[in-house]
Amino acid sequence: MENVHLAPETDEDDLYSGYNDYNPTYDTEELENDTAFQQAVRTSHGRRPPITAKIPSTAVTRPVPTGYGSKTSLVSSMGRPMTGAIQDGVTRPMTAVRAAGFTKAALRGTAFDPLGQARGPAPPLEARNEDSPEEKIRQLEKKALEKAKDAGRKERVLVRQREQVTTPENTNLDLTYSVLFNLASQYSANDMYAEALNTYQVIVRNKMFSNAGRLKVNMGNIYLKQRNYSKAIKFYRMALDQIPSVHKEMRIKIMQNIGVTFIKTGQYSDAINSFEHVMSVAPSLKAGFNLILSYFAIGDREKMKKAFQKLIAVPLEIDEDDKYISPSDDPHTNLVIEAIKNDHLRQMERERKAMAEKYIMTAAKLIAPAIETSFAVGYDWCVEVVKASQYVELANDLEINKAITYLRQKDFNQAVETLKMFEKKDTRVKSAAATNLSFLYYLENDFAQASSYADLAVNSDRYNPSALTNKGNTVFADGDYEKAAEFYREALRNDSSCTEALYNIGLTYKKLNRLDEALDCFLKLHAILRNSAQVLHQIASIYELMEDPSQATEWLMQLISVVPTDSRALCKLGELYDGEGDKSQAFQHYYESYRYFPSNIGVIEWLGAYYIDTQFCEKAIQYFERAALIQPTHVKWQLMVASCFRRSGNYQKALDTYKDIHRKFPENAECLRFLVRLCTDIGLKEVQEYATKLKRLEKMKEIREQRIRSGRDGSGGSRGRRDGGAGSDSGQNCSASSKGERLSARLRAFPAANEPYESSSNKEVDVSYVDPLGPQVERPKTAAKKRIEDDDFADEELGDDLLPE
Repeated sequence: MENVHLAPETDEDDLYSGYNDYNPTYDTEELENDTAFQQAVRTSHGRRPPITAKIPSTAVTRPVPTGYGSKTSLVSSMGRPMTGAIQDGVTRPMTAVRAAGFTKAALRGTAFDPLGQARGPAPPLEARNEDSPEEKIRQLEKKALEKAKDAGRKERVLVRQREQVTTPENTNLDLTYSVLFNLASQYSANDMYAEALNTYQVIVRNKMFSNAGRLKVNMGNIYLKQRNYSKAIKFYRMALDQIPSVHKEMRIKIMQNIGVTFIKTGQYSDAINSFEHVMSVAPSLKAGFNLILSYFAIGDREKMKKAFQKLIAVPLEIDEDDKYISPSDDPHTNLVIEAIKNDHLRQMERERKAMAEKYIMTAAKLIAPAIETSFAVGYDWCVEVVKASQYVELANDLEINKAITYLRQKDFNQAVETLKMFEKKDTRVKSAAATNLSFLYYLENDFAQASSYADLAVNSDRYNPSALTNKGNTVFADGDYEKAAEFYREALRNDSSCTEALYNIGLTYKKLNRLDEALDCFLKLHAILRNSAQVLHQIASIYELMEDPSQATEWLMQLISVVPTDSRALCKLGELYDGEGDKSQAFQHYYESYRYFPSNIGVIEWLGAYYIDTQFCEKAIQYFERAALIQPTHVKWQLMVASCFRRSGNYQKALDTYKDIHRKFPENAECLRFLVRLCTDIGLKEVQEYATKLKRLEKMKEIREQRIRSGRDGSGGSRGRRDGGAGSDSGQNCSASSKGERLSARLRAFPAANEPYESSSNKEVDVSYVDPLGPQVERPKTAAKKRIEDDDFADEELGDDLLPE
């Protein structure tokens, strides 16, 4: 009873009071009379979150009547009118938010299903590809991290038990250090940098761990990955201070890290000091290359030359190739040499030599234009320095790079002269130079020289896929597609990753009408080059040739996703949709094509015809006016403009346009016919003048045709030829007139002069926009009037090869 506290008797409050009191908000019986609640139900007013820290009295700025006619001053919590409200005489639209589960279908007897359970379960998420190398590495790193954490937990349990049994001096510090270091390493491998830094800090701050200061290098590496360069330099220098001078190699590596960090921060002078120290103590390829980069950044020519010479002088410390040549016929010695020819040590030597050549070539290409007045003089200096070093064979590669630099500067003559110097060199260099010469002559359309140098390249190195590809290109240009395919196949046998040969053999099969094989080639190429616009276009083109417009459309849509501004691809899509009868999609893509390239006559013509077909002649005028600007000597576009004015009822504008056309093309019979018709209907006096001109023009035409006919039928061949030539010359001056005459058979008869113009306009619907076009174009309702042929695309060109730099 000591823990029982009774309530004092003086407390007269009712313990059960307040249970019958409730907030009027929950009074459901009065909800129908609650204006604010009814407004919230009708609109999305009640779904908006309240605005905190709002300026007082800003929400109720003015009374706004609701959309239901009441005069209640209701404003949303955002300080703006309610949805459906009328403000300044304009009704604000209702929102599209509806109550959960409510649809119009519910009124027709559909079961109430607010959660959409009738649709079934959602499709499963796409599973990860666990077979990819990246995913396997990620999983292994996670497993290693879990094991490291588990090791840390077990180590702490071990320490606690050891402290309970023995004295703290018997704790195994090496085990603790190893566990913590392993855990920090795994945190860093899993990109958990904050946890890794905390773990490293635990090790570094513990004075019982000897040589823990060197772990500050790892902390500096983490800060470098986080792009916190100032802290990275700080920790590198702290590690450098704590590492004794006897650990020379470790100190050199830290100095290299400091120099790289200074380059990233743009402090090139400090970086130069670091790399100069490294090159003076222990020269290395990376330090020498970074030193050249630093001097290049500050533009010091002389120091760049000295740094390049230091890079050339770095010893490779590898054995010569003569070591792997048997000096005698001893079988035992031959077996040993055969065994060590491709062992791990030999592979490491090859990699080191390849890396040295890469650094030297890159440095030479970088500094050659900067160390002298011209890049040619700079290349010559680099070549002389390389020839005097252990990398003599790199001099030829530098010369070829010099020729390629001439190509980039479009100095083809100098490039050809430089490459021709290698005709008497060794086989490898001769093949490379001849390949590039063949490429140059092919670009200049000198196929004889291109074929000659391609033969030289192939004879020098039969396994050079670039040379075989160029030889195939020259044969392709001569029209021998079967032989070209043989060269491309041989190039692919030597190097299955030669994408140029694979692309070109696909084009060859396409020329040979072997569409299935061509499609296989381009699909394989698509698997290698996923976003290549040329490959996507070729696949779409082949499907179109195979009369599969749906597949062609699908691949063209992929092409548009890669190059959304390609006007020709958009035009081709419009043509395909138009062929399938989908005018809306065709119009969309034709319009996009016109927007990106407004000078394509075929697209302009289709758009104008589309607006005429849909009875929007006013919109068609701008397209035909643009066509008239592009082709001012073609009368048909100006006739189309006048026809659109006449169709839209603007007869005065149509009359002025026809008069202007007559001034420019006085011998156009079609224009005179419409002038006579318009002047007759409007009642102008000029009708007699235009009728006389039309009769005179028709009479001249009859005389001209009779003269041509008599010249053909006459016995005098030379006289007939002379008459025909004269007729041809005169025909050039009235080409539009003869074109209109050829189409006159298809025109419907003009109504009589006393018939009203409006009643006769329906009879000439086809005349207005078909006749001026003449027989040289297709019907506007067809696909695109201008078929996009393969040679309109740049990607039809063969994939020529330059040697990799």
